[in-house]
Amino acid sequence: MKTMLSNYLAVGEVLKPQGVRGEVKVQPLTNDPDRFFDLKEVYIKQGEAYVSQSVSCHRVHEGYAYLNFEGVEDRDGAERLRGAVLYVDRAHAVPLGENENFICDLIGCEAFDREGNPVGMLRDVMQPGANDVYVFQTPRGEMLLPALKEVILSVDVQEKRMVLDESALPRLAVYSDDSSSIC
Repeated sequence: MKTMLSNYLAVGEVLKPQGVRGEVKVQPLTNDPDRFFDLKEVYIKQGEAYVSQSVSCHRVHEGYAYLNFEGVEDRDGAERLRGAVLYVDRAHAVPLGENENFICDLIGCEAFDREGNPVGMLRDVMQPGANDVYVFQTPRGEMLLPALKEVILSVDVQEKRMVLDESALPRLAVYSDDSSSIC
């Protein structure tokens, strides 16, 4: 059963106004904060609709992007944007490399071992450093597993399915409710 992927991808969240001329400080939800320099348009979800907003980015500093929205000229206007999640449509998303997926497309994937036995559902992806860590909800509780090619054998975001190397699970999986797990 093919899953319909969202047409919009979250790229940032407005944290607060910055100054008095309508600029906002944005927490990027992307690996490349410099991508904001190229953005001319973002979408903000209002109800079920995504509303287009023209933006410009003049600086990225210490991992934050600073944006101006067309028509937002003062701090009060910027304050109304606080907490807004900013989206781009897939046509304007950063191109992915081979074997790369957007995190939002991975969430909800069902994990199976090579024999087709269910392992759990991917509910979060942590990015602590060298490699991502997938967080699965399993019958044994929460399982954390490094996102390595040797462990994650295949991913099909359309089918919301991934296959894991079950031989790696006893060595690498960490269960939040199992203090005997090896990490």
